Amino acid sequence: MNTPIRKGTFLVTGASSGIGAVYAERLARRGHDLVLVARDAARLGVLAAKLTAETGRDVGVLIADLTFKADVHRVEDRLYNDAKITGLVNNAGVGGSAKLIDSDPDELEALIDINVVALTRLASAAARGFVERGGGTIVNIASIVALAPELLSGAYSGSKAYVVNFSQSMHGELADKGVRVQAVLPGVTVTDFWDKTGVPVAHLPKEWAMCAGEMVDAALAGLDQGEVITIPSLPDIADWNAYEAARKALGPGLSRQHAAERYRLGEQQAA
Repeated sequence: MNTPIRKGTFLVTGASSGIGAVYAERLARRGHDLVLVARDAARLGVLAAKLTAETGRDVGVLIADLTFKADVHRVEDRLYNDAKITGLVNNAGVGGSAKLIDSDPDELEALIDINVVALTRLASAAARGFVERGGGTIVNIASIVALAPELLSGAYSGSKAYVVNFSQSMHGELADKGVRVQAVLPGVTVTDFWDKTGVPVAHLPKEWAMCAGEMVDAALAGLDQGEVITIPSLPDIADWNAYEAARKALGPGLSRQHAAERYRLGEQQAA
């Protein structure tokens, strides 16, 4: 059953281009006001003016670089204290494709700071504010590499696996408090993200690449349908359900008083 998103103001991070800009446009057309967050003031200003002219919505901008702790704190304060905000799209992030031994440790740390630390802090601030205000929506943008650590870099795929686990835990904690949580796992999406990773999307198989508009439309449809995990490219949701069922089936054996028999053969032989 479709569930409408609560009307109000959505704060969208990484909103100056790509997936974030498409989310802003789609949400404005759905009747939401916006706070657009990114570090590119000029691009944000152009987008805000365009969306206001085309949709009549109130579109504000908040210039912030989420690699800087002070800027993260400013966005946190806005999420927690602005009673008009009813939704967060946690989209800002950076990618990586280099192998670990070829990577700059400082760049890996920066990736984790924005993909994990900033995302967590903003989601936490939004969650606390939404609970106090009686409800809200948090959308965390992950990636299909969360399920495929063999692709791209381990740090990047690991950061997106964190987003999935974090979102599922948030859902369990907040669902009965009126806060909806969704993690979106895009596949290859046609944006400038890929140029920044050093793997231009034009170099990837055409059949892998989805346009950003179609991806966001699918993600919003998944949100309307109440999904916690949305994988826009996955043909059959039964495959995800089977994956989740297999994961949960491991539960009874994950923590026990004694080691598994296969690890105790040495003890038996010694005896």
